[in-house]
Amino acid sequence: MKKISMKRALVATTALLLSAGMLSACSNGAQKQSDNGSPAADNASSAKIGLLLPDNVTERYASADKPYFEAKVKDLCAGCTVLYANADGDAAKQQQQAESMLTQGVDVLVLDPFDGKAAAAIVNQAKAKNIPVVSYDRLIDSADVSYYVSFDNEKVGQLQAQALVDRMKELGLPSNAGIIMVNGSPTDPNAAQFKKGAHSVIDSSGLTVLAEYDTPGWEPPKAQDWVSGQVTQFGDKIKGVYDANDDTAGGAIAALKAGGISPLPPVTGQDAALSGIQRIIAGDQYMTVYKAFKPEANQAAELAVALAKGESPKADTTADTTSGASIPSFLLTPVAVTVDNIMDTVVKDGLYTVDQICTSAYKSACEKNGIQ
Repeated sequence: MKKISMKRALVATTALLLSAGMLSACSNGAQKQSDNGSPAADNASSAKIGLLLPDNVTERYASADKPYFEAKVKDLCAGCTVLYANADGDAAKQQQQAESMLTQGVDVLVLDPFDGKAAAAIVNQAKAKNIPVVSYDRLIDSADVSYYVSFDNEKVGQLQAQALVDRMKELGLPSNAGIIMVNGSPTDPNAAQFKKGAHSVIDSSGLTVLAEYDTPGWEPPKAQDWVSGQVTQFGDKIKGVYDANDDTAGGAIAALKAGGISPLPPVTGQDAALSGIQRIIAGDQYMTVYKAFKPEANQAAELAVALAKGESPKADTTADTTSGASIPSFLLTPVAVTVDNIMDTVVKDGLYTVDQICTSAYKSACEKNGIQ
């Protein structure tokens, strides 16, 4: 009996030791928490990072943001995976895409919201799973966003408006000349900041705003239709066009041409889209605002990888959401681009080559303007 008791005790002790070892192993493999409560991936070298972009009508997303972001993540973390989705201008679709990524077990979400307010629901769902969210380019209206990476958006509007005011003065137009304003999407929080910045210049310039329009979804056809109506109403009283980005500027210029407005009034833009740069060279568009997408995408990628490791990088500044929450932020500086500094900006930075800009349709205009 004594031997049996000793044997039972040995078995029980072994079982306890095995159980303790298993618990210890589980504890070591469990998801770690960073100082701010955000999760670090079980294995940060193989983290999943979700990238959600808002639409396909804006040229920059496919040509710049996505490839730059993916390349930087790969450079920082060869084993990390980027899950990508584009909302195609649909807030409900973006919600579904985010839910799918959360179900797939992403460790970080980098979200450029189609609708800044609606995207707060995505942040809430991510928070429930302890998944940090980086608000990219557009600020989500949520106090639970981990970081915001973008540009000084009011400065963008100021650059656009000041360039327009200065150009109209150069052309010798009356100080109270009429302009129209083609603003961005009402669901894009950045658009409100561009508009605010633009009005801070235009409202004190003496220029007359004949009409203005917030373009749903930043869709160029909608901008074109609206400008067509203004051409019918105001004709050659339109001496300038404040346009919030290059894609809608393309629609506005098409409407001006179709309406027989000649010469074309100065038209602003933003994003340094290839089509916008080409219109500037051709003389159809006056300026654009260059936002260096590579540094922006790189900053977002660096944050995403750091968050996947459970780190909490120190932000440069803060930005306030529409509801007043202060979000740690990295805000880059935008630059106004006209035909005079294309070579020193988008070409010098490698955004485009001269060959990409100066296709056969623009070759003579490039030569004329020293783009070579």
